[in-house]
Order: sequence, then structure tokens, then C-alpha cells
Amino acid sequence: MATIEILKSKIHRVRVTDANLNYIGSITIDEDLMDAANIIEFEKVQIVNNNNGERLETYVIKGERGTGTICLNGAAARKVQKGDILIIVSYISMDPQEARSFTPTIIFPNEENKIA
Repeated sequence: MATIEILKSKIHRVRVTDANLNYIGSITIDEDLMDAANIIEFEKVQIVNNNNGERLETYVIKGERGTGTICLNGAAARKVQKGDILIIVSYISMDPQEARSFTPTIIFPNEENKIA
């Protein structure tokens, strides 16, 4: 049976805290945000930059808990500036019938990238 991709997780409107061009790649996300959004380390994510319209795909690495870290690494660092607002999403493939009852995890961190 065919599957479809639907939204699995969304971190809505977090602020970029750093951009590290000289790293091997990925996005570093505070582990508290990862847990709250049901995103795991090395999971593929789509990054949407609200400030410049850029969209890119990368994978997640754990950032230190409680720091609010959102850091784009490697080539992706050229697509953001510190302070930019991002939406981070991941998708899951599933049977269309199963997808009808699936509820994605969506979180809305505050301006310090923390869950209130």
C-alpha cells in the first residue's frame, strides 16, 4: 500500500542563537526543545527561515539542555543570521488511513527558545 508524508513535529518560531560555518553540518537544537517536539538526534528536518524565505533540509544534533540553542552548522550557516526566526519541521511516512487519525506534535517556544 502507498504511503504519504505528513507533518510529524514542528517547532514554531524559534530564534537563531548562532551560526557555525566551520562545523561539519546540521542544526544544533536544545535537547529540551527536541524532547518537547518529539524530534530525535540525527532526524532529518526542514528549516524555514521567516526572515529571508530560505528553506533547507539537514539533520538534528543535540544541544545542551536548557540553553535555548538553535545553531545552524556548516553550509547551512550561510542561510541564516543570529536572531532570525525559524520554523523547524519533520515529516513521517504512513498509510493514508492511519494518517487521518495521526496528531503531530507542535510546540510554540517563547522568545528565549524555552517552553513555558
